[in-house]
Amino acid sequence: MDSNAENRYEQRLTYRWPMWFGQDTTQAVYPALMVDVSSGGMAFTCKTGLCPLQVGQAITVRFSLPRFDADEPSATVGLTRAGLIRWIAPAEAGSYKVGLQFDAPLSLKPAEQAALAAMWAK
Repeated sequence: MDSNAENRYEQRLTYRWPMWFGQDTTQAVYPALMVDVSSGGMAFTCKTGLCPLQVGQAITVRFSLPRFDADEPSATVGLTRAGLIRWIAPAEAGSYKVGLQFDAPLSLKPAEQAALAAMWAK
């Protein structure tokens, strides 16, 4: 997994937040925990028994990102993205860490947004 960091085009935003995934988010949906996110993909963890995934599998994810709004610091925006599982690795006891590449990139770069928000706050 660490070798993937060398191939990344942009910095990821570390953001632990609940999310959901499934073949189609209108049917069976599984809970997970987002670990980090960029405009091109994300990593998340899921419990072994609730993680019916394989490398190369297409899934849809629903997640939230901070809005970085000075007037409302806890505000988030909900997103849905389809993508492909690129890797799966054992994580903490009883869970897997999963790497997902989005089919279409986000219109923003979360780590850059966080850095700009931190600068504006000063």
